[in-house]
Amino acid sequence: MTEEVPPQAIRKLAPGKLVIASHNEGKVREIRALLAPYGIDAVSAKELDLPEPEETGTTFVANAELKALAAADLSGLPALADDSGLCVDALGGDPGVYTANWAETPTGRDWALAMQKVEDALAAKGPDASRDAHFVCTLALAWPDGHVQWFEGRAEGHLTWPPRGRIGFGYDPVFVPFGREETFAELPAEEKAAISHRADAFRQLVAAVF
Repeated sequence: MTEEVPPQAIRKLAPGKLVIASHNEGKVREIRALLAPYGIDAVSAKELDLPEPEETGTTFVANAELKALAAADLSGLPALADDSGLCVDALGGDPGVYTANWAETPTGRDWALAMQKVEDALAAKGPDASRDAHFVCTLALAWPDGHVQWFEGRAEGHLTWPPRGRIGFGYDPVFVPFGREETFAELPAEEKAAISHRADAFRQLVAAVF
């Protein structure tokens, strides 16, 4: 029997300043553009010199919530955090919540290395392994008093090799969304924004809080 998740208590978000709880410039750029039409003056955690909390959660929701709550507590402002990742069917959902970990090196994140690791893991499964995959994005919106609510979106597609495109970030160059021939990294930003996992989660957030 599947346990039912209780409904969230939704709080409306007023125009004004908000922290994007991320040091990832690609994410910040996408989220800032999505927020702009709603009167939100977005500032990133990096711009405020806020530390990056350790992502100890085992789900996208848990990691998004801890980042949003930490930024809201330290800044005294509402904060929006994104936790997202690539889930590959043939790899049992990996890299999943550990998407960024697959890119870690002693000198920083190397996304070319991460994409190669995914491709190598698929190759080890044999030529008949499914290349279906999906991106997940959880957006958590938190206030300094500890109230938090979250919204989760998905983008379904398949993986291609070698990587193609230079517009996106992360695993975008190997992900082709269903219904398109281009990778996320080949699509203009406005086209990706219309179909991405982040856009899906953001549409839910907008419907609830504005």
